Amino acid sequence: MGDTVGQDKGGQRATQKHPADEPAAGAPASTGDNAPLKLEQFLPYQLNVVASLVSLALSRVYARRYRIGVPEWRVLVTLGQYGVMTAKAISAHTHMHKTKVSRAVALLEKRKLLARRSNRADMRESFLSLTASGRVMYEEVAPHALAFARRLTDILTPSDREAFDRAVAQLTERSAQLVAEMEVEKEEE
Repeated sequence: MGDTVGQDKGGQRATQKHPADEPAAGAPASTGDNAPLKLEQFLPYQLNVVASLVSLALSRVYARRYRIGVPEWRVLVTLGQYGVMTAKAISAHTHMHKTKVSRAVALLEKRKLLARRSNRADMRESFLSLTASGRVMYEEVAPHALAFARRLTDILTPSDREAFDRAVAQLTERSAQLVAEMEVEKEEE
């Protein structure tokens, strides 16, 4: 931003500060260099930024052509991979909240891309699978998604890619451990 130089009513040069340049009331006037926690360097934030940007870019692959969003895409691909699953199993596999999965299932079902069959052993849940149209969509979108993934990672050397894959696997496992630990702590309270 910076200062804006202009003329006041008397023809004198006047300097105005933009509000964004001023520290918020009660906030220290600092550049953040001495802050104990810097968002841009905080690994959970960095992972979230990468995930958001990748998801946004990938969604362009299937959103324009198939008019589906991220939740529908994840349900479609999961059923394309595994064949038949319950909504609860899809939720666990994709790490999406059950409400999001339910909405995605309803949309895919409305578009006749997904079929629902009652579970006679538990009438509260249904078995979900792709219809023939859903299978065609999955098989059409798969090569585009794989090409996107190759474009995304072609900047990495093979050894960097192997190291990245190991790090992601380790961070995923550790994250799951931390979630489990926090669940135990929550139950003990």
